[in-house]
Amino acid sequence: MKEKQPINITQYHERTKHRFDGFAKGPDTIDWDAQPDPFRRYEGAPLDALPLGADEFGLPFSALYADEPIPTLAMERETIAVLLELSLALSAWKQYGSARWSLRCNPSSGNLHPTEAYLIARHIDGLEDGLYHYRADLHGLEQRCRFTAEEDTTPTLLLGLSSVHWREAWKYGERAYRYCQLDVGHALATVSYAAALLGWHITPLNEIGDEQLAHLLGIDRSADFSDAEREHPDLLLSLHATPGASPDITQLLHVTAHGNWAGRANILDRKHFYDWPVIEEAAEACRRPVQSPPSTPHFQPLPAPLPSPCDEAAARLI
Repeated sequence: MKEKQPINITQYHERTKHRFDGFAKGPDTIDWDAQPDPFRRYEGAPLDALPLGADEFGLPFSALYADEPIPTLAMERETIAVLLELSLALSAWKQYGSARWSLRCNPSSGNLHPTEAYLIARHIDGLEDGLYHYRADLHGLEQRCRFTAEEDTTPTLLLGLSSVHWREAWKYGERAYRYCQLDVGHALATVSYAAALLGWHITPLNEIGDEQLAHLLGIDRSADFSDAEREHPDLLLSLHATPGASPDITQLLHVTAHGNWAGRANILDRKHFYDWPVIEEAAEACRRPVQSPPSTPHFQPLPAPLPSPCDEAAARLI
């Protein structure tokens, strides 16, 4: 019997298109009363409840598109809280009858929110050195790993994004990988706006491979996930107040490997009635190796955005 060949991403793209004569493969039925838990949490991890401070920012939206530089704010616990509040936090709760659901600043297909966010903080005022998972439902940081003392005192703030493929597969079947990628782009955009409002810069760390990133974010720790749905590593961003050198990934991997870990991931859905193996095949086809030197984007730069006449406060609009 001929061995089945793994799918490549072009084949996945063709296979999961909706067509005039039929839809891509998805679940035959959906139990709306048994949706997956929309919030990832790590039971047993210390939680730091962050303040809500975005309403204090009166910078107009037009300033984000003006030539004048935006004042740079200090990188500390309170400003990081604002960054998360304006990018990945809940923006509202809605209710219809007995159904109640939340909305977030980062748009999501089907409001399913497969994207999870992690912070790596070193020598940041108000935060203990470590790896944190962002809890959107509580606007707080769960400390997954506490770093031990180290000689390097350079302030470092990294934001990692990952995807829970099942959150989308529950509703969209084989197309879930497409939607997860789309949502990562949404999260990247909202983080970019929030960082700009604080006068910060963002640098994608393209040199890190998927295996390294999973290790850095702790999402490859089998004992911490057990039966919980796993997360797929997506990207890593460096946030800095002024343009500077990228952090040493090898050193960070050493720090996390020797840190003190806490917390176990919750199970989002105890009954997976369908199985969509092509999603993980597509993810494997897109697995990113370590890039040395870092890869450069393969696209033409966009023209500068047009000025905005909107004088509403950017934070209020967001």
